[in-house]
Formats: sequence, structure tokens, C-alpha cells
Amino acid sequence: MAAGEIIRATNGAAKRARGFAKFRGRPWISELGEAVALAMDAMRRNKLRSALTIGSIVISVGTVIAVTSVINGLNTNVIGSVQSMGSNIIISYRFPWASMGRPPSEWFTRKELQAEWADKIAQLPNVEAAAATLRIFRPEFGAGTSYVTRGEFRAKNVILQGGPPAVARVFDIGLERGRATTQVDEDHRSPVVTLGYDTARILFPDPKDDPIGKEVLVEGRVFTVVGVNERRKQAFGGGANPEDNLVSFPLSTLRKLHPEQKDYVIWVKATSADVVPQVVDAMRDLMRRERHLTSDKADDFAIFTPDAFIDLWHQVSNGIFALVFLVASVTLLVGGIGVMNIMLVSVTERTREIGIRKAIGAKRRNILQQFLLEAMTLTGIGGIIGIIGGGGLGLLVRALAPSLPATISVFWMSAGMVTAASIGLVFGIYPAWKAAKLDPVEALRYE
Repeated sequence: MAAGEIIRATNGAAKRARGFAKFRGRPWISELGEAVALAMDAMRRNKLRSALTIGSIVISVGTVIAVTSVINGLNTNVIGSVQSMGSNIIISYRFPWASMGRPPSEWFTRKELQAEWADKIAQLPNVEAAAATLRIFRPEFGAGTSYVTRGEFRAKNVILQGGPPAVARVFDIGLERGRATTQVDEDHRSPVVTLGYDTARILFPDPKDDPIGKEVLVEGRVFTVVGVNERRKQAFGGGANPEDNLVSFPLSTLRKLHPEQKDYVIWVKATSADVVPQVVDAMRDLMRRERHLTSDKADDFAIFTPDAFIDLWHQVSNGIFALVFLVASVTLLVGGIGVMNIMLVSVTERTREIGIRKAIGAKRRNILQQFLLEAMTLTGIGGIIGIIGGGGLGLLVRALAPSLPATISVFWMSAGMVTAASIGLVFGIYPAWKAAKLDPVEALRYE
């Protein structure tokens, strides 16, 4: 840099610094303003270098913001969907539904639960209702395997579900129209069904066509529609919910339709969330007696609550975030090394400028502060761009894929900004210290 350019840059910064003269009672503000002005001047003189330096900061901060936005949105939906089941619901099955890793082979050799156990559980203290349900579907996909037709209309991949009237006491299943199945239907194996929201729309596409009392064919057999369920809440936002594409029967009717299916799930509703542990213990004792398990044998069934699904989701989402955070940390480290190298080159190029500043009265701390703030300004700008870009990407994902909602977190925005500035501070210390300790006489002689 020519001496004239150095003097003009220094004079320009000095003029801007005089704008801070109103803070005479606070000299640190004036010095900070001057240092920021000099840092901005250096960035304007080296636009390409500055852009390359902050690139990795932008990528790492933007990635973290985008991923945390999507995870936060999914957390809200998943947790809200699970909690809507109720904090006093207890589930029993052959093996747990919410587990990580490969399931042991012993699980799949366990005998099915018996539907009659639900009646005995309903008599336990602090139990409001209990019901055994049967479902025919593909659990690995969460979709059904059956078909339902009405004339030329055909619903595919329909879930078939059977349960006694007590199911309505366990779950608050809303009906859009019609009624739920009754005990009379259960006792007489009545050929009646309740359609899911989407199933009804497929089979009765005309809004003026009321499904109640109409006949449909389920796997070729005739059933009368007595009710239509309300739309279910989707855990992952928009899109079709498999739980809306189902047909509900009285349990005895579904057992008649599919006598080979005996894999029951027992649902229990406690009188309150506070008594759930006592109910779980009482259920375990009863089921062990029914299984004829001695005290030295482990349970060959599972009892769990909706909290198990929330815990599983937290494990999955935390694992995703940990992986992304690791990648972002490596990118930040690379960016920090880049900042240090660029600042070292900047110190070498501006050796004479540093000498002139020292010759006209600048102290070591002024030079140290100037280069530290320059590095922090670089990474801080990268953090701001990364936050804007990551937040925009999260909102774009929500707009293009409603099933992946995004919620921007103020905490992670603040954390991203602080982290970016801290990278500049940490990796700018050595170049700033090297610039501050330059001898002014030797610096002025530097070519």
C-alpha cells in the first residue's frame, strides 16, 4: 500500500472517530468506534479476501440454524401429537413400540395378549376404562393393506381396526357425522363400520352424498356405514395422514372377518395422570398372573405410556443435531484457521500502516484492538449472513414441504452470532498480537 493511501485511510478513520466525540466521558466507546471504522476500511479494501474468509462461517452457522429450525418445528408437532393422546393413557403389547437398535429375537416369539384381559384390567383400582383393539396394517410403513370399494370408487391401503365400545371412553375420537359402534353391534357382530376422514372422501367424493346408512365393500363383503371420523392431527404437519385412511369395526366383527388375527393391543385410561404408576404396577401383576410367570422370570410383555414415544423422538432428534453440530464445528474450525491466515497476511501487507499509526501515537493496545475487532467483524458479518440464510432456508423448507415444519429459535440465532464472533476473537489473537508488538522504526522501513 502506498504511503498516500495509508494516510488517507488513517485520516478517514480519524474523521469517523471524531463522530464519537460526544462520548468524551466514555473514552472506550470512542476507541471502539475507531477500531470498528478501521476494520470496515480494511474489509472494503479487500472485498474478495473478506468474502472468502467469511464463507465457511456462513455455511456452518446457516446449517445449524436451518437444521435446528426444522427440528424445533418437528418437536412441537410430534410432542403435541403424542400428548394429545393424554397423559393418563397406558399401552400394553407383546413388545415395546418405542425402542432404538435391533430388537432381540425373543420379542417375536412372545405369545399374543388376550382380549379378555382388558375386561379384568378395567376392574382394577384407578382405571377409568380399558379396551383391547385389533389392527390389520403394515406397522413398518404405518399404512394399511386392505381395500374398500363403493361402486367405481376404491380406497387403497386402508387400515382395518376393531375395538369394543370402551375404546370411545379411552380415546376422545371425534365424529364428523353419525355414531360410533355400540355394545349391541359388538354382541351381534353387526356388519357396521365407521370410516376414516380420507376414506369417506374417497368413497363419497360428492359433498352432498351422506355416507351414513350407505353400504361399502370391505375385501368384498358388505358393511353399512354408521359414522365418519373427524380429521386426525398429523404429527409431521401437512400431507395425508394414514390414520385418516381406515375402517373401524366392532371387535367381534373384525375377528369374524379375520379370525387368524389375534395380535391385540390393550389400551387403558387411568382416572388421572398422578395414579398412572400405580395402575402400571397393578396391570403388571395381573398380566404376570395371567401369563403364569414365576418371580424369577422376566416380563414377556411390555407396558408403556406415550412418554416413551417422546423420549424416543428426543433420542432421534438429538442424534441428528449432534451430527450436524459436529460437521458445523469442523467447518467453523476450518473457517477460524482461514481467518487467522488471512489476518496474518493482512498484518504483513499493512506493516507500514502499523508503523505510521504507532509513530503518530497509537499504542499497542490500539493496534491489538484494531486487528481483533477486524477479525470479529469479519466473522460477525458471516454469522449474520448465516443466520439470515439458515432462517430463510428453514422457512423455504416449510413452504415447499409442509410435512417438515420449521420454527426459528431466538436462542440458536443468538448462539450462532456469539459463536461466530468468538471464532474471530480466538483466531484473531495471534495476528493481532503479532501486529501490536511490531517495532515502529522497523515497520516504517518495511518494503
